[in-house]
Amino acid sequence: MKSYDLITPEGTRDLLYEECAARRSAEETLRRIFISHGYSEVITPALEFYDVFNNKTRSIRQESMYKLTDEKGRLMSLRPDSTLPIARIVATRLRGSALPLKLFYSQNIYRSNPKMSGRDDEITQSGIEIIGGGKKRSDLEALSLAAQVLDSFDSGEVRLEIGDNGFYKFLIKELGIEDDETIRVLIKNKNTPELESVLAEFNGTDKEQAAKMLLSLPGLFGAGEVFEQAERLFDYPELKSNLAQLKETYDALCKLEPADRITVDLGLVNKADYYTGIIFRGYIEEYGQAVISGGRYDTLIGSFGGEEIAAVGFAANINAIAAALTGKVQTRKPEVLVFAEEGHLTDGIRYCNDLSKKGHIAEYFDGETFDEAKKYAEQRGITRVDVVGANGAGK
Repeated sequence: MKSYDLITPEGTRDLLYEECAARRSAEETLRRIFISHGYSEVITPALEFYDVFNNKTRSIRQESMYKLTDEKGRLMSLRPDSTLPIARIVATRLRGSALPLKLFYSQNIYRSNPKMSGRDDEITQSGIEIIGGGKKRSDLEALSLAAQVLDSFDSGEVRLEIGDNGFYKFLIKELGIEDDETIRVLIKNKNTPELESVLAEFNGTDKEQAAKMLLSLPGLFGAGEVFEQAERLFDYPELKSNLAQLKETYDALCKLEPADRITVDLGLVNKADYYTGIIFRGYIEEYGQAVISGGRYDTLIGSFGGEEIAAVGFAANINAIAAALTGKVQTRKPEVLVFAEEGHLTDGIRYCNDLSKKGHIAEYFDGETFDEAKKYAEQRGITRVDVVGANGAGK
């Protein structure tokens, strides 16, 4: 049998030194932003019952979940999503709390991605959820916070894309399409020729107009002029109403952030079934994929029992942000290496502890000789070596 004790599973990896510093820096930056805006932290279990993530109204593809059973034979899953467990908390432990609730988290999710896809199976996410409150107000706050997160990393060009999942969901329902995964992927990839081929079955039927509107979604991408284009194409009152709401949010966001950083994409779709309205993505210059993903989910909390509560939130991919920051975040090396002579080991540790309490980064050397300590200091780039012995401590 082949041994796998020297490698990590596909989709996972070890992190060393600067990578760890970049990840912690990203997490702490977001934590400061969220706390400064009045958000409270929650942590959900890494191991949840499978039912949290899979029912008729909140389905995550089962093949993307890491599953196992407990000692009673009940099906469990490593957390593939952070919003669903938080919705469970709101519907149970936080039921009856004053609204709006403003929550944030920083924790790992686990998803099985196609091998060779270049995507991590273990991802650290930091994000927020706004539970309750007015839709217009909370949408704008979530978008503004997402923009602040992007700006906080000083990464050059950043971009925020906004859309509305309601356009896609409405048209899919009008066409009576139940298994929409292929169409969703084609729209996401803006593969209009292939999408036209798939929708050709509706030509000459009473659903042809809805199919044409669905076909138009990938091309409705750009600045504010997208709203005028969509207004001419969308025939349904429901779509026009959603479009007007999205434009109002876009206009308000452009007053808070530079308009050239904001893109409208009506072909923006999300594979998470629970999104019901506005959805958005955030990008930074150094990373090719979205580092922020979020949107509105007004029916999710109600699916756990009790009343439905409107909500919106987003998650930032800390893995991706850290990858862009690696090399830019300075790791702090020890300022002092402390070597204790034989018979003075406890004195050396006490001296090292005192230096640390005074704010120095002091490392206690565990080797046997002073020559070894000097060589080690040279290798690590430590410029000061203090010796603790019969005469006390000295350089």
